[in-house]
Amino acid sequence: MAARSIPFTSVISPWRARLSVAFIYEIHFIPSGRPPHKHRSGIASYADRYAMTSIACADHPRFVPSLAEAGAGQSGREIFYSIDTVKHFKHKHHGPGTHLYFLLGADSFLDIPTWKDYETLLGLCDFIVASRPGFDAAALRLVIPPELFARRGASHTPLDPRAISLRRTVVYVLDAVSSHVSATEVRDRLDRNESIHGLVPPRVEEYISKKALYR
Repeated sequence: MAARSIPFTSVISPWRARLSVAFIYEIHFIPSGRPPHKHRSGIASYADRYAMTSIACADHPRFVPSLAEAGAGQSGREIFYSIDTVKHFKHKHHGPGTHLYFLLGADSFLDIPTWKDYETLLGLCDFIVASRPGFDAAALRLVIPPELFARRGASHTPLDPRAISLRRTVVYVLDAVSSHVSATEVRDRLDRNESIHGLVPPRVEEYISKKALYR
């Protein structure tokens, strides 16, 4: 599962690459309902964000646009917290052999102490954090409470030396992001009437232009 406001190219590509090297059956991309950390005036409508997510996922059979945070009447007006969304997915997908990963960018992970019940969230599922050029993965450890780290020699210690072992879960680092672009930069470029060509999938760019979003 992954959360995103604008499905830009550097987000789609690393997750597609991850599918080719890991035992991930599918990825659910979740447009946020009413993001608790953002002002509604700065984001597109839920309908538009879900439409862009669906367009971006259309060419990838194992990418699933999710309505998990659509709320009543699929209005996208309700506030959803990540911990509740993870619990929803754990309840819905709990069959034998099912394993849940929370996919997000490094900058978002650094903000995790501001999230609701983040200590509990870190123990509910594994995380895959997409890094970016020049990012020091050691910074991820600084936002994790010391008491959540696994003890030395824990049975679930991963082979990847960059992975961070917690008491119940693991935080993996994905070094496949080759762009500095962010959703904020895309919105800022649109606000300045600058081109976003190559920063988002072509059909998403067409949709944004047709609907005059973020202007």
